[in-house]
Amino acid sequence: MQISEKYNPQETEQKWYNYWLENKFFHSEPNEKPPYTVVIPPPNVTGILHMGHMLNNTIQDVLVRRARMQGFNACWVPGTDHASIATEAKVVAKLKSEGINKSDITREEFLKHAWDWTDKYGGTILEQLKKLGCSCDWDRTRFTLEDKMSQQVIKSFVDLYNKGLIYRGYRMVNWDPEAKTNISDEEVIFKEQNGKLYFLKYKIEGTEEFLSVATTRPETIFGDTAVCINPNDERYANLKGKNVIVPIVNRVIPIIEDEYVDIEFGTGALKITPAHDINDYEIGQKHQLPMIDALDDDGNLNDHGLHYAGKNRFDVRKQIAKELEEKDLLLKAEDYVNKVGTSERTGAVIEPKVSVQWFLKMSEIAKPALDVVMNDEVKFYPEKFKNTYKHWMDNIRDWNISRQLWWGQQIPAFYYGDGENDFVVAEKIEEALILAQEKTNNSQLTTNDLKQDEDALDTWFSSWLWPMSVFDGLLDPDNKDINYYYPTVDLVTGPDIIFFWVARMIMAGLEFKGEVPFKNVYFTGIVRDKQRRKMSKQLGNSPDPLDLISQYGADGVRVGSLLSAPAGNDLLFDEDLMVQGRNFMTKIWNAFRLTQNWNKEDKPLIQSDNEAIEWFENQLNKSIAEINDQFDKFRISDALHLIQKLVKDDFCGWYLEAIKPNYGEGISKAVYDQTIVFFEELMKLLHPFMPFLSEELWQLISERKPEEALVIAQQKKAEEFNQSIIEKFETAEEIISGVRNYRQTKGISPREEVEVYTNASVFENEAVVKKLASISEIHYGEKTDRPSFTFLVGSTEVSIPLSEKLDLEEEKKKTEEEVKYLKGFLISVDKKLSNEKFVANAKPEVVEVERKKQKDAQDKIAILEEKLKTL
Repeated sequence: MQISEKYNPQETEQKWYNYWLENKFFHSEPNEKPPYTVVIPPPNVTGILHMGHMLNNTIQDVLVRRARMQGFNACWVPGTDHASIATEAKVVAKLKSEGINKSDITREEFLKHAWDWTDKYGGTILEQLKKLGCSCDWDRTRFTLEDKMSQQVIKSFVDLYNKGLIYRGYRMVNWDPEAKTNISDEEVIFKEQNGKLYFLKYKIEGTEEFLSVATTRPETIFGDTAVCINPNDERYANLKGKNVIVPIVNRVIPIIEDEYVDIEFGTGALKITPAHDINDYEIGQKHQLPMIDALDDDGNLNDHGLHYAGKNRFDVRKQIAKELEEKDLLLKAEDYVNKVGTSERTGAVIEPKVSVQWFLKMSEIAKPALDVVMNDEVKFYPEKFKNTYKHWMDNIRDWNISRQLWWGQQIPAFYYGDGENDFVVAEKIEEALILAQEKTNNSQLTTNDLKQDEDALDTWFSSWLWPMSVFDGLLDPDNKDINYYYPTVDLVTGPDIIFFWVARMIMAGLEFKGEVPFKNVYFTGIVRDKQRRKMSKQLGNSPDPLDLISQYGADGVRVGSLLSAPAGNDLLFDEDLMVQGRNFMTKIWNAFRLTQNWNKEDKPLIQSDNEAIEWFENQLNKSIAEINDQFDKFRISDALHLIQKLVKDDFCGWYLEAIKPNYGEGISKAVYDQTIVFFEELMKLLHPFMPFLSEELWQLISERKPEEALVIAQQKKAEEFNQSIIEKFETAEEIISGVRNYRQTKGISPREEVEVYTNASVFENEAVVKKLASISEIHYGEKTDRPSFTFLVGSTEVSIPLSEKLDLEEEKKKTEEEVKYLKGFLISVDKKLSNEKFVANAKPEVVEVERKKQKDAQDKIAILEEKLKTL
């Protein structure tokens, strides 16, 4: 068979991906096989493929393809998340560029624009995942805002409300002035920022004396309603019960006492602004202080800000500092570094704000979700993340589930009056009307009298249902898909969304199905550059995965990214890894080409063939058992390393060399057939990692019907292996390597045969040793008096008489230097072993290692001194 000299990924990848799709190999329907279900962490509909996606989805594809080849009915459900804040921001920006303000159009008009945008740009990332080789069941693609998904979200809201778990409350929230919505505590990223600590003068009412108060946010003085001191602070004992005047504002506010105040921080006097600080809010509630909200939704001062009304909060901070100084109301300003909350989505500085929001009570549903992880009903890999999870679950707060957005599921609360409780909750307005009529005893109410809540639900409130909702499990709780595919098996995700998503999915699964949503959670690390910086567009340190795929092939990129991706630990991206991936592809391609260039002949097997086949069969079975063990532990990178060793070192480096016919000769057809059987088993092991190359080679080996495609072929089960056969071959490898080392160091041609003397009575795998080491004769149980190159393999001594072409004086000099080095090394080991403290306190295995070093050095010195005599 003529196959091209080089493997061409560009020609191959689209061909086989189309073939897999045409034959519906990725599609799954419930059947008699055991299910293996994975749901994709749905990327934002606005997203494009980045390095993190590439790593995460490669791992998922490896697991799914392997499960398919192990007899499971593998179902990998893809989809995208509507991503409320991110998508709405993009649509608002697009409208702005067209001269349209969101505030000037209706919700319905805005949603039409949003759907148009989503239809045009959304889902790009799913198409990109196909380039990576992802074997998702594309017929099952879901979108968190499609009708059936939204119905399930609304249904869950109503159910939780009726159980008393959802409530409407007036609370302090994290306000994002850029996205114009509140966000959850988990979406606030605290960043260190350089700023100033301003010491303001609050005059004591009726005097010229003042109280110095430190703040980093002087623009919030317009919302001050008290100054607080610690009751134990003797410095201010004379001020108890008095009032102060707010600088510039000239409002009289009381001095209150609370042990919350840190006597050591600042001046020990704290201004209390209940509407603009979470801690001040708590003190305000406790002391029944009024609340003055001085900022609008854009982060600008409102009318309470007097002459600063309409100006941005950060501009006011600079301007008010000047005014305070001019009016002698600023004592001093010092440089100060503090942690400032920023929005994960927009990067805007968060403004604490009090507003009416919807909340989900978490303590009740968190406990069972904590228990299933702690008792390993849901297993975390690596296990260290259990502690992170426990800490968060133990300190959980109620989940703020409402957002001031239009793109998302609209909260199903319907208002019929202006009172705090004048609302009902229902899935549809017709159901809400019946409830409202009952609640008001007014049968005259119509749907026109009802107004639905303007807010949308937090995006995570839809994605926490994902493992159930993708199978319509809340709409039709007993349908065949949910009964067969749920719970799913493995979830692959990043530790950064352990709270946002993983914890909440577990809660939802237990709450709505009474079952955990998945059995294992594999946490990938973060992809970083060589300087350990997280890859990001802003830093410009992230390559485009599609560029890498076109340069190195999808298989090269998959292997390259997995070679150094240990579970839970960060991956340090290095393009050299992609080169390694591509080189590995080339190695496999060339190995197959080599076998195709051999002439097949009807002739019996020779002894070296038998030895090689027997060894490789055992080595293959041992490797399969080890690979399975690594997969069981989710050590996917380690499993890949084992496969790479099996292919590169064992198969290409030793087996093919051992069976390769001599120049000008053909190969036994029986040996060739067995070699192809081995090669096919290797392709099955490789396929989850390198789907395109392996399918191409599989189809080149022989013509296959679609039902014989590699993608659905079954991997070889782990069988018994003989460890003794493997160990004996390893000894043979060491002997061969020793002889090759002699040739290399002495400049002897590989074609020049050598004879060998040994104290052994026999070499196991003698035929392979003689062939691969190019040995003419082995003298068993014999020593030679001739100058020799001698080495040890265990207790076996192997001597090769030196070639007459060698410079014996030079050889003597090198040998003396080696003896000198070994004697120096031996002194250091002897010293360690003669140290009673070391021997008594070190672990027995450590002491044993040192004793082995001592014995090896002594044996080598003895051999070299013997050699010197012959020289």
